[in-house]
Amino acid sequence: MTHSDKNKTLKTEQAIKLNPILQGAVLPYDILNEQYQNTAYPDTKLQIRGGGFGSDAAAHPTHPNQFYVLTDRGPNADFKGSLGKGKQFLVPNYTPKIGLFQVGPDGQVTKVKEILLKDKDGQPISGLPNPKALGGTNEISYDVSGEPMTEDPSKPYDPQSNPVKTDLNGLDPEGLVALDDGSFWISDEYGPHLVHYDENGVEIERINPFAQDSRSTVIVDGKRLLLPKELTKRRANRGMESLTITPDQSTLVGLMEASLDNPDKSGRKSTLTRMISLNLKNGTIKQYLCRLDESHHVNSALAAITSESFYVAEHDRKFPLQNSDVKKLIYKLDISEATDINDLDAVLAKANASYRLNYDENLGLLINGLTLEQWIAEDDSNWQVLQQLGIYPVKKTLAVDVLQVIDYPHDKLEGIWLRQDGSIGLLNDDDFAMNDSDQGIEQKYLDSDKTVIDGNRLYVVYPNI
Repeated sequence: MTHSDKNKTLKTEQAIKLNPILQGAVLPYDILNEQYQNTAYPDTKLQIRGGGFGSDAAAHPTHPNQFYVLTDRGPNADFKGSLGKGKQFLVPNYTPKIGLFQVGPDGQVTKVKEILLKDKDGQPISGLPNPKALGGTNEISYDVSGEPMTEDPSKPYDPQSNPVKTDLNGLDPEGLVALDDGSFWISDEYGPHLVHYDENGVEIERINPFAQDSRSTVIVDGKRLLLPKELTKRRANRGMESLTITPDQSTLVGLMEASLDNPDKSGRKSTLTRMISLNLKNGTIKQYLCRLDESHHVNSALAAITSESFYVAEHDRKFPLQNSDVKKLIYKLDISEATDINDLDAVLAKANASYRLNYDENLGLLINGLTLEQWIAEDDSNWQVLQQLGIYPVKKTLAVDVLQVIDYPHDKLEGIWLRQDGSIGLLNDDDFAMNDSDQGIEQKYLDSDKTVIDGNRLYVVYPNI
C-alpha cells in the first residue's frame, strides 16, 4: 500500500469513527398508501413509502451539507391486463418531485423541503407515459383496480373514442442537475427529454430528439438544440438515466443507461452505451461511446469533476444479500481522448476497404450496414475494430469498488452527490419500498428471507484515484 493509499484509508476510517451514520444514514419518509395487501405476508398491509428519493442526487450550489434528490415517476408495478403488458399505477395522482435534504453535525439527515414538478402552466405533472410520437413506448397504464386508464375514466376503453391515457408532460425523472441560479435540469427515460425547471419546479424549456415537439425550443446562436435522433431507439425503462453539468455551468452531459434497441432488440446484448454533451452557450452537441463491463450492467448516475472527467455509477441491479456475485462500482470517466462520433466528416473519413462507414439520420453511424449496437452485440471484440478505425471510447478508471469499502445491501445505486471535500455521497433507489413478485406486489426486501425492507440511505465513500 502506498503512502497515498494509507492516507485515503485513514481518511475513510476517521470519517466512519467521527460520523458513523453517514455509512447508511436514513432519509426520512412518510406513508403514501397502506391499502394494498403485502403478498409476502398476506395478513399485513403493503406500506408504500414516500420515500422514493433515489433516482439521482446533486450538490446544493452553496450549502456544502445540503443535497438535492430526485424521485422517479411514482409507485408502480409491472402488470399484465386486458390490453397486455404495462404498468399499474398504485398512486395515480403522484407527482414526481425534488427533495432538498441536509446532513447535520451528528450525521442525521433531515428533509428541508420538496419541490413538485409542474408543466409550463404551473400544473403538477404525472408519471404517466408520453404519447407515442413524443416519447411513448406503447406502455399500457392500468389503474389500481387493474383496468386500463383511459382519457375519459367514466367510459370504457375504446381505441378510437377513448384510448389509453397518456400525459404529454409525464416524466420518469432519472438525472438531476442543480444550477447556481437555483433552477434544475432533469433527464427522463421516455423521450428521452431534458427538461429545465425553475426554482419552484415549473418547466422553462426542454430538449429532446423530436423536431415536431413545440415545447423543445432551446435555441443557441440561431440553432435549435435537438438530441441525436438515434436516442429515440432507447429501450423502455433504459433511457437517459444520468445527467450532470460541467463546473463552469456551460455543458450538460447525459449518459444512457444501457444499450439502445437500435435498430431493434438485437442491440440489447451490446456493451455499448452513449454519452451526449450539449454546450448551452455555443450549441455544440457531441456524442461519445462508453463501454459497460458487462451487457447486463447499467449506468445509473453521473457527476462532473472537471469539463472532461466524471464519476459514473455502474452496477448490475442485484441484491448483495441475495447474490454472491454482485457489482456496485464507481468509475472515473475521461473524455479528453474519446472520439466525438457526431463529427461525421472526421469519422466517415476513416472508412476503408474492409469497413464501410456511413450515416443514417434515424440510426446514427453504421459499420458495414450495422448499427453500432449491432456491431458490438455481434462480437464484443469489435471494440478493437472501432479503435482501428480511430473511434475511441471514453476512458474508464475504477475509483471505488463500493462493496469492498462499505456494507451496501441495495440493488440500485442511482445517486451520486459529489461533496466539496472530494468524497462521494451515494444514494440508493428504494422504489417506494415496494416490489413486484410472482405472487403480486410486496414490500421491497433486501434479503432472501424477506425481513429487511429497503429504504433510502446516504453513504459516503472516498475515491482511490
